[in-house]
Amino acid sequence: MSEPAFKRVELVDIAERTSNSFVDGPFGSSLKSNEYTEAGIRLIQLQNIGINEWNDDNKKFISEQKFLSLQRHGAVPGDIAIAKMADPVARACIVPEASKQFVVVADCIRLRPDTTKFVPSFVVKAINSPYTRQEAEKKAIGSTRIRINLSTLKTVGCLIPPFDHQSKIAEILDTLDAAIRGTQAVIAKLKASKHGLLHDLLTRGIDVRGNLRPRYPDAPHLYKETPLGWLPMEWDVLEIQDLLAAVDPAMRSGPFGSALLKEELVSHGIPFLGIDNVHVERFDRDYKRFVTRAKFLDLHRYAVRPDDLMITIMGTVGRCCLVPKDIGDALSSKHTWAISLDSDKYSPYLAMLQVNYSDWVLRHFSKDQQGGTMSAIRSDTIRSTRLPVPPREEQTAIESIVLELSERLREEEAILAKYRLQKSGLMNDLLTGRVSVTPLL
Repeated sequence: MSEPAFKRVELVDIAERTSNSFVDGPFGSSLKSNEYTEAGIRLIQLQNIGINEWNDDNKKFISEQKFLSLQRHGAVPGDIAIAKMADPVARACIVPEASKQFVVVADCIRLRPDTTKFVPSFVVKAINSPYTRQEAEKKAIGSTRIRINLSTLKTVGCLIPPFDHQSKIAEILDTLDAAIRGTQAVIAKLKASKHGLLHDLLTRGIDVRGNLRPRYPDAPHLYKETPLGWLPMEWDVLEIQDLLAAVDPAMRSGPFGSALLKEELVSHGIPFLGIDNVHVERFDRDYKRFVTRAKFLDLHRYAVRPDDLMITIMGTVGRCCLVPKDIGDALSSKHTWAISLDSDKYSPYLAMLQVNYSDWVLRHFSKDQQGGTMSAIRSDTIRSTRLPVPPREEQTAIESIVLELSERLREEEAILAKYRLQKSGLMNDLLTGRVSVTPLL
């Protein structure tokens, strides 16, 4: 239940008592795309407005001369930008200091709060709260892509506490937002490092001292030319069909057609895996489909094995992960490839990374594209995929380096998930008055 100090205030009453304090962008011929320029007054577009954050990509401008006719639609740092259209509708962010002057376009709204009564950094969080979002969505129009017009948005309410409470709540949530942004930056840096390091490790490898070999231009005598480019002299290049385990079948996709009917699926039993279980580098154990033990035995040739590569061939084609070592009994489906490699010859982990990230694999898979989209990956394409093959001991060393970096990445992603969960709880508590900030004042 909300604290008595919180009151519902309509957005129109949060705006300054001045003309043009709550406006949307110019319509129709007032601003045409052919009037955009390479520099000048920055436009605020839907793509720039995130939930409590500004997205600085997709920069567009108009000339200062054009701005003279659109001044009523102007915005400055500290104003609040609100999106008329989903997703989600009425999301809002503070206009940043990326430019001294902005103009909102037709699908955006600019709110200039009365700062004697309202703290902008609190108001923007209140607009993005579930309370206000739900009201905005109820009042919005449209079915496929909902939108809300300015006159309707003015009647949407926010829960507003006393002024000093607004400042403290905003401070708490801003501190958490800063921690989230910092962690996101660390994750982005680690991902970039991982991709760059993976390319180096799979083209240069590790010498006897445990260091990356010098690059080919610096030590050409250490390399040989191969179908995948210049690789270390000690390495081979083999196709996946030459690296398969001695099991039957080592590659499988199915069952198909009448081998497994929809009505034969059950609510409990042996997991029947699909594309929803296969993510980039991650196997999802949230099983949704099952078969009976008897049906599993009937379709045993489609059973997955620990450390199999699983590759999606429907939806987002080409996602790849490893089947967990403790998988137990489970069936693959016609929407995935399950591939058993001979782990004495090749690291399944390194193969999985290459399917997800390596240019040479992605180029090879692109042969199965139709009309710019990859509809499936054929058996012949998988079998003929070439991989660089270092000596097995070197593969193990490469794998250890990448696994260590991947573990650091997972740790940071876990921290980010914790921060986001904490933020969700705090927003729910602090923006409704369920938890009072009075003791912190």
